[in-house]
Amino acid sequence: MPSLTVPSPLGPLTITSADGALTALDWRDGPREGGDAVLEEAARQLADYFAGKRADFDLPMRPAGTAFQQRVWELMCRIPYGQTMTYGAMARELGSAARAVGGACGRNPLPILIPCHRVVGGGGASGGYSGFGGVETKAWLLGHERRMSLVHP
Repeated sequence: MPSLTVPSPLGPLTITSADGALTALDWRDGPREGGDAVLEEAARQLADYFAGKRADFDLPMRPAGTAFQQRVWELMCRIPYGQTMTYGAMARELGSAARAVGGACGRNPLPILIPCHRVVGGGGASGGYSGFGGVETKAWLLGHERRMSLVHP
């Protein structure tokens, strides 16, 4: 599967595609050459996101997961930029349990693009984060979005 590594303030991010859609984003160093149109567009949109010029991603994504995980990831994509939603609130909306929502968050193959960092525990507790750097990375992403929301309302 084609992949492309792009720089970010969080370290190198490798994005992978298959059949014209993104399938994974990993914190690792990999190939730097492009050539795949969806990867090139994802690289551009990620650069804009980190520069504070983009709040949403408009990319074809095909994350592999169960039907329940897909529902959780779809709901995550509706959480507005710079805002959060609790695991419990998501569970209520999906008719599920908070622990199940947390499990789906942890299996998100497209972090940042599918914004699992916007899902927090009750009372604003950070909860977990499966991306490199764990909750520190989650805090950085939320802080970045909140700072950019103030600069570009």
